[in-house]
Amino acid sequence: MLLIVGLGNPGKQYENTRHNIGFKVIDKLVADFGANDISKNAFRGELFKSPNLLLLKPTTYMNLSGESVQAVKNFYKIELEDIIVIHDDIDLPFSALRFKTGGGHGGHNGLRSIDAMVGKEYTRVRMGVDKPIHKSQVADYVLHDFSEDEYKVLTAWISHTTEAIKELKKSTLELVKSKYSLKFFQPKTME
Repeated sequence: MLLIVGLGNPGKQYENTRHNIGFKVIDKLVADFGANDISKNAFRGELFKSPNLLLLKPTTYMNLSGESVQAVKNFYKIELEDIIVIHDDIDLPFSALRFKTGGGHGGHNGLRSIDAMVGKEYTRVRMGVDKPIHKSQVADYVLHDFSEDEYKVLTAWISHTTEAIKELKKSTLELVKSKYSLKFFQPKTME
């Protein structure tokens, strides 16, 4: 069983923020797989299931994401190497896409929480959201909606990311890295 976790914050006010890119990818995967909602209070998140696949949106708020991941991991007895976490990454330019296993949390509170609760050796799908000019603006920046220009590529970038995750289900991380990693997303319709 594979557990795919998309990080974000619950609530309408956060729905289209940079911090919620993980939720957006999970929403697309749920639709693509026709996954069934099997959420329970004990999971501390929205949990969806399709054959051999669990899709999780923790509803604990970002800083406590690890509590939800740990609850689902323990209930379904999922190994750490069978967990994929999708998250925003301010150290990558907007629409970049990178994949790695393990490593530090880079100041990301969702990853910090997951690392503390279950360990670090899970696969990370890093979605670049760029960063503000001043470090003091990071919290405000990630909790703001995507810009109008960013919205123009968002749907296609999310689709590209979901295709990469589907490939991760049946292929190696190295192959997915070589095929799907992006410095930035360049839609075919743009000049």
